[in-house]
Amino acid sequence: MAAKSDQHVYRVEGFTCANCAGKFERNVKMLPGVTDAKVNFGASKLSVYGHASVEDLEKAGAFEQLKVRPESERNRSSHTSREGAEEEKPSFFKKYSTVLYSFSFLVFGFLSFFVNGEENLVTVLLFLASMLVGGFQLFKVGFQNLVRLEFDMRTLMTVAVIGGALIGEWAEVAVVVILFAISEELERFSMDRARNSIRSLMNIAPKEALVRRHGQEIMIHVDDIALGDIMIVKPGQKIAMDGVVTRGHSSVNQAAITGESVPVEKTIDDEVFAGTLNEEGLLEIKITKLVEDTTISKIIHLVEEAQGERAPAQAFVDRFAKYYTPIIMVIAALVAIIPPLLFAGNWETWVYQGLAVLVVGCPCALVISTPISIVSAIGNAANKGILVKGGIHLEAIGSLKAIAFDKTGTLTKGVPEVTDYKVIAPDTNETKLLSIITALEYHSQHPLASAIMKKAETEHIQYTKVDVEDFTSITGKGIKGKINGVTYMIGSSNWFHEFYPLPEEVEQLTASLQNEGKTAMLVGTDIEILAIIAVRDEVRESSQEVIKTLHRAGIKETIMLTGDNQSTAHAIGREVGVTNVQAELMPEDKLNYMKQLRAKHGKVAMVGDGVNDAPALAASTVGIAMGGAGTDTALETADVALMGDDLRKLPFAIKLSRKALNIIKANITFAIAIKMIALLLVVPNWLTLWMAILSDIGATLLVALNSMRLMRVKE
Repeated sequence: MAAKSDQHVYRVEGFTCANCAGKFERNVKMLPGVTDAKVNFGASKLSVYGHASVEDLEKAGAFEQLKVRPESERNRSSHTSREGAEEEKPSFFKKYSTVLYSFSFLVFGFLSFFVNGEENLVTVLLFLASMLVGGFQLFKVGFQNLVRLEFDMRTLMTVAVIGGALIGEWAEVAVVVILFAISEELERFSMDRARNSIRSLMNIAPKEALVRRHGQEIMIHVDDIALGDIMIVKPGQKIAMDGVVTRGHSSVNQAAITGESVPVEKTIDDEVFAGTLNEEGLLEIKITKLVEDTTISKIIHLVEEAQGERAPAQAFVDRFAKYYTPIIMVIAALVAIIPPLLFAGNWETWVYQGLAVLVVGCPCALVISTPISIVSAIGNAANKGILVKGGIHLEAIGSLKAIAFDKTGTLTKGVPEVTDYKVIAPDTNETKLLSIITALEYHSQHPLASAIMKKAETEHIQYTKVDVEDFTSITGKGIKGKINGVTYMIGSSNWFHEFYPLPEEVEQLTASLQNEGKTAMLVGTDIEILAIIAVRDEVRESSQEVIKTLHRAGIKETIMLTGDNQSTAHAIGREVGVTNVQAELMPEDKLNYMKQLRAKHGKVAMVGDGVNDAPALAASTVGIAMGGAGTDTALETADVALMGDDLRKLPFAIKLSRKALNIIKANITFAIAIKMIALLLVVPNWLTLWMAILSDIGATLLVALNSMRLMRVKE
């Protein structure tokens, strides 16, 4: 693969089928100056490595009349054409003029057929005109394929049409051609509908923003906005760029990014995302990301890439179709030749049956069965705030047997709070001691320190002026420092055991607090215990409900992984309802446990924050990151990102995956079954050309409609 700096991305319009996309990719690879090329059929995108003009690319796609334009034009063109979008859309007549003209000739042909008869020159010419108008592109590509010995659905149709014309079946051949043209339009329409979920994401963020520069407020295009610019967003307006609030207070609807319907309060220093809606107050926002780096841009890019990734089911269909088409041609030839040669059958009858086999053998429904399902499901998930990064991961989610959860920030809120503060030493001033505790924790980097500082601030206790000397932090044990000549220590009971035995009262209270799922810390000097302070990371309201839902959905094992002590971990595990708790784990322990879990169950998932849990996420079958909207790491490392910090999205992702798997299997089974049934009609000599093409169109339409049901799956 050429260097990424040599990559050029284009939007492609006009794809009708996955086979055509594959042929276009091969044609582009053969262009001078192109080292490699990759077509993403799901997203209608082309990546070219090397150099080629738009004209050369459109020549490579001339067989399908493809239109190509650089992706870099999208942002500017989409905002200039927004108001006139309706006017720019081609009319129904213009869009389907070829089919309509072909149908008109067909109608006149049948009128002439009833008036003048089938052999009449006018009748034949009208049917021929209908065939040429409706099937010109078909014949052009079909002939090229025949010359190159490339066998696809157009090759089958071209041979069938030529054969039908040679034996004088003008009316049926004309019907076959127009029905095939309608079938291709149905495929194009179905894929466009499936892609619309992503196209709608592209238009979420405004293309212009009000920016303050040099004391003036001006509207400028998002491509021209620089890092550090101050953007002004009024109530009721959408936010155009990612940034941090520098002034103002408002509630922002983030449904477009995170899928959460309840607006989120935003004030100074809070992060906001492009494409979200400012509902109430005026906000001034400092731009932190360029337009191509915004969260919505990354989501669109990743979803489009995901739609181009082949799922295992699609890979099977592609392999099957590769051998299926030549086999159908052989079967058709045998049907046409063997009965007349060996059983004195009528040549015209059996050649006709052979041609019908060619038509019924068109693998349209089979080829389109999987791509529409994958695109529909991934698009629906993205709109619900779930970013699935490929068809392979979409399939894997539905077959999970076990799910492991990181505790902090996943099953819990990740925001610890002080729950208990009990002074033990007599004649000790609670307020003064809390001031000393907070002054020591102020120097600490420990996650629990923020909870103690928050408590002190809530109770208006001064601690910043307390002078701490000889501060020391001892990893895994605690902290200590001198205040007014006295050495104070805060840490675990195990650490204090190193200095003196603990009173029974302290031992019992510590154990009791830990059994409640709290982290208990002792406060003392080098001669006595002064107090016990307990902190707890509160469990998310949704965690218990989500675990229950997963068990009902057939997930065999749910495991909580944490670095907490055994007592605290098991208390939280019991409250949440997981089947297994693994405590006192280091990051490498989590990784090893995930490997063991995968060996036991095969398909397993890990849910974490995408940063500390990166090794464990990578070791799982499906790595699921929480809060993807806020962290680039989550978007990049995980297979699935829950954009809002909402675990309730997980059962929906499993439900959607299973439904997608069922629909894909049903589509493949139905597409093959309908072909087999039609082929069986050859035995009693009942199969006709129009029956063959109608069965193909019917199968294509039903498969497409069945796949598009995935766009409407609800949480």
